[in-house]
Amino acid sequence: MFQGLSPTLVAFAVVGGYLLGSIPFGVIATKLGGAGDVRSIGSGNIGATNVLRTGRKDLAAITLLGDGGKGAMAVFVAWLATRDHTLPAQAVLTSLAGSAAFLGHLFPVWLGFKGGKGVATFFGTLIAAAWPVGLAAGATWIVMAFLFRISSLAALVALAVAPLYVFAFGRPTPIAVMALFMGVLSYIRHAENIRRLLKGQEPRIGGSKAAAEPKA
Repeated sequence: MFQGLSPTLVAFAVVGGYLLGSIPFGVIATKLGGAGDVRSIGSGNIGATNVLRTGRKDLAAITLLGDGGKGAMAVFVAWLATRDHTLPAQAVLTSLAGSAAFLGHLFPVWLGFKGGKGVATFFGTLIAAAWPVGLAAGATWIVMAFLFRISSLAALVALAVAPLYVFAFGRPTPIAVMALFMGVLSYIRHAENIRRLLKGQEPRIGGSKAAAEPKA
């Protein structure tokens, strides 16, 4: 199952990835930036979209890069650790590390397991694990956001098609499993957004602040 990977290496990838993914960049950025606790603002989410509601684009950018970067870093470290292994083994370990980092963002130990929805971490992880897949998913988000002006809808579509892109670009199956794993968990975390979408009540990009306040 683990392509000859040692149990120690697998444990390192999973535990290390999870702890790295648990770093709450949104909370850290807003507190150090003097914008308060992002969990008491807007939707209460710790991601970049909610950080932007503080009016601080710089803090939102830091959060976006941090949340995406931690997923990418987990994958990169696992890749370095398997440079002398077979490609299938490398795909397995990087996928495990990326999945663990994503899980850490959604359920961070430092915040009582109450984290974000994982969109930025999803993209960062995918770009590091299979950059054509990550870029294609990102392009999907951009196109959907341009057409419909709804950030959550764009994210949900990108999450759904990412596993298909893995096969379209001929990347290893473990990457597709990782993409599917992240997509399913993120869909669960987007449950309120999905309900609002079905009711036609989801706020649009650039809409009024009041429209963006529902908890999610």
